[in-house]
Amino acid sequence: MYNRRVTIFVVFSILLLLVCLVRLGQMQLLGASAVQQEIDELKRRMGRTKQISTVRGDILDRKGNVLATEKARFHVYINYTLSSYLDDRIKRIMLDKAAKQSDPQAALTKVKDKIHDRDEQLQRIINVCAQLEGADPAIVTNRIQKINDLVWDGRMFQAWRYNFSNSEVFGQYDHQVESIPFSVAMADFEAKEPDHEKRFELATKIDIAEMHIDWPLLELKTDDDIFAAQLEFMDTDGIQILPNEDRFYPYGSAAAQTIGWVGSASQERDKALFKDDRLLRYLDGELCGREDGVEYVCEAILRGRRGQVSSDIDGQLMDQKPIEEGCDVQLTLDVELQQAIEDYLASYDHDPNCGPGMSAVVIEVATSEILALVSLPNYDLNRVRYDYDDLAKDKTNKPLINRAINERYPPGSVVKPVILIAGLESGQITPDDVISCPPQAAPTNWPNCWIYRRYRGVGHDSQWTNNARNAIRGSCNIYFSHLADRIEPGVLQQWLFKFGYGRDALFLPDWLIDAAKTDVVRHFDQLGGVIWSGYPRARVHAFEDVPALRESDRRWFGIGQGDFRVTPLQVANAMAALAREGVFKRPRLFKEISNLKSQISNSEGVDLGISLATLAVIYDGMSAVVNEYGGTANNQFEPSLWLFKQQDVKIFGKTGSTERPEHAWFGGFAQDGSGRKIALAVIVEGGQHGSSDAAPLARDIIQLCIDYGYLGKSLFADPSS
Repeated sequence: MYNRRVTIFVVFSILLLLVCLVRLGQMQLLGASAVQQEIDELKRRMGRTKQISTVRGDILDRKGNVLATEKARFHVYINYTLSSYLDDRIKRIMLDKAAKQSDPQAALTKVKDKIHDRDEQLQRIINVCAQLEGADPAIVTNRIQKINDLVWDGRMFQAWRYNFSNSEVFGQYDHQVESIPFSVAMADFEAKEPDHEKRFELATKIDIAEMHIDWPLLELKTDDDIFAAQLEFMDTDGIQILPNEDRFYPYGSAAAQTIGWVGSASQERDKALFKDDRLLRYLDGELCGREDGVEYVCEAILRGRRGQVSSDIDGQLMDQKPIEEGCDVQLTLDVELQQAIEDYLASYDHDPNCGPGMSAVVIEVATSEILALVSLPNYDLNRVRYDYDDLAKDKTNKPLINRAINERYPPGSVVKPVILIAGLESGQITPDDVISCPPQAAPTNWPNCWIYRRYRGVGHDSQWTNNARNAIRGSCNIYFSHLADRIEPGVLQQWLFKFGYGRDALFLPDWLIDAAKTDVVRHFDQLGGVIWSGYPRARVHAFEDVPALRESDRRWFGIGQGDFRVTPLQVANAMAALAREGVFKRPRLFKEISNLKSQISNSEGVDLGISLATLAVIYDGMSAVVNEYGGTANNQFEPSLWLFKQQDVKIFGKTGSTERPEHAWFGGFAQDGSGRKIALAVIVEGGQHGSSDAAPLARDIIQLCIDYGYLGKSLFADPSS
């Protein structure tokens, strides 16, 4: 019996050993087994995943000059645990806690000594930073105080949020906590807890992430500054010298409103843009385009996708996703021409009546590409994130507004060539028909001619036969108000619409929209203008959307007044359509993006069906404006006509002046003997006369276009360039 039991035990042991050996063999030989997979999965879960920062694409001008790029900048960073010692509120909290200890006297002495040491340390840091920056130490002190205030405000906000989560304020903002203004939250906090000490106590119990991070204190602009800071702060706890990628604009304020800027991706519309892509969506502290320039409308193209590296618990690489850099976007602008025009307009000795607001647009006629889109006053793109509040509050200069596309103006007489086309093509007048401009006041409710207002007892009849070309030449209000009054309202509006008035002028090309990393399409904030009676209404997409024009308003539309409103880009593009012999094209701001070549087709445009005879009359009149005695711009252009002739350039123009509000205009185009043409529009807010306040600016901008090689043959260009 005993031997039998031994035999059974031995057999059982051998079988158990075999099972173990087989299982061990599976584990050793079959790495893809379920057990191994479980082990790998456990190691993966206990491993680490690190995301690598995005790389934003550049914005370039037509020649490849960089307008916006990522640039590594070094800053002195201070940790809040150190900066907070400059905050009396934090000192109070520390002293209050010490006073409640079992041995308050010893605890208070220890805390006071620590506060004293930190005060001395902070003062040394402040003095070093001030010396590096060449600034008053008070400026650095103020920055630290702002950091402390931001953190304290955050604690106060969260104290209100957590203690009064049932406040009606949340419902007013659809429970979007990020959208609730701090001032609104604090007003509600005070209403619900009037005791200041109690609110203070509630805030002291709040711990937020901003209390444990490093804050930028000083930008180090040179290598010497970086080296000096590293030496000074080498052994200073709470101070670090760290690099960070920041958006840099090499040309400063040039084309500021068109390029746009970047700010913190804190708004809901920003967070929603890539919410379904964990490698595209924004992390805390990341930047995105702010409304309303190229940085904003091309956000889905410029933004890159983060990379990602995953490792297991042993540090072995498990997975790697490389960074996808954002695409570069190339504009049609020539930033050097743009900058030259901006500098010229800003330094010009304007009439004291003129306001600070100006705009100038230059378009290459053949391609419809925008060479310059100027809006003044402007701002420094490298400073806008810091100066935004002051810029936004400046309601007089309105520097943030792109006047070229986002400000409505009465066009005045620059629209008269289109009015004449409408009259000639609809058969309401012939080129030789005369509309008399006698030396007398116009009937009630009709506009007077500008020549009668300026020189009492004078009308255009005393100068010439007031036919079509001479009416353009002298900008006769009597002629154009009566002509417009003959044209059916719908016909008049249709011609204005054909030339781009009353609708948006600037569009994103389809190829650019297709390249976006999201289905959300952003557009430029722009105004379509008004070509009807009454106030601006919903955006117009087709002529059928255009509201009615009262018959009595036609006379005012004929001279670019009344409710008629346009943008400078619309005027320049209408002039480009005239220069193309009546072919309308949309103006183009985008040239191409990286990795997407050959996507541009030069659209043939829309032939507006204007007869050559009509165009000949328009050209004759616009040439006379500049080149003939009695032309409204002749006095300003005449001294330079010999120079333009030597440079093989001929100019066609139209001046304009408006009332209520007063502005000065010039619109037109220039061409050379080889067929190259540029169209332009200039407006000076507050200008009294287009002839004296806008025409000389247009004259000199045309010369700049020649100097930069877009027209004629400059006598001043460097022959070696």
